[in-house]
Amino acid sequence: MKLEDSEINTWLAAHPKWERAGDMLHREFTLSSFPAAIAFVVQAGFLAEAADHHPDLDIRWCTVRVGLTTHDADGITKKDLALAEGLSSLPGV
Repeated sequence: MKLEDSEINTWLAAHPKWERAGDMLHREFTLSSFPAAIAFVVQAGFLAEAADHHPDLDIRWCTVRVGLTTHDADGITKKDLALAEGLSSLPGV
């Protein structure tokens, strides 16, 4: 179920590295090297697969940009918040 704006804003206040753009959460992760960025994406892939929830990922050298939304809910859901928290806790971030 799509979250209310107030729920999303409360979560964002507690997670200031994440931003909202419309119905999507975004964050850039800057890693120490290109191989570290690739390793982050692999770890993100395992988390996403386990959650059956798959983010948009964009790799630019040492930076990985993540976008999260729940397409079948037309917006941000608890699945997005949970995966965002999982991604934020990966090693090397």
